[in-house]
Amino acid sequence: MSGKLEKAKGFKKSKPGLYLSIGTSLFGVVSVIKQGKKARYENDTLQLLDAAVSAAAIATGVALLFRELKRLGDDDVLLG
Repeated sequence: MSGKLEKAKGFKKSKPGLYLSIGTSLFGVVSVIKQGKKARYENDTLQLLDAAVSAAAIATGVALLFRELKRLGDDDVLLG
């Protein structure tokens, strides 16, 4: 069992794992956009604030993942 756990941990730190994490995080943007639109339509300031904080969390998470990709020495043109 620990061998599978080690493989899973290794995948999270691999380039494909990081790309998958970035994609998953960006998929959450759709939900945040919907939440923000609904909050504006209903004039719900608290929901709008929640959407903004969620968007900031996603942006921070993606930035951290990109930084980890750079540390792995990714030669992707988009990452510089």
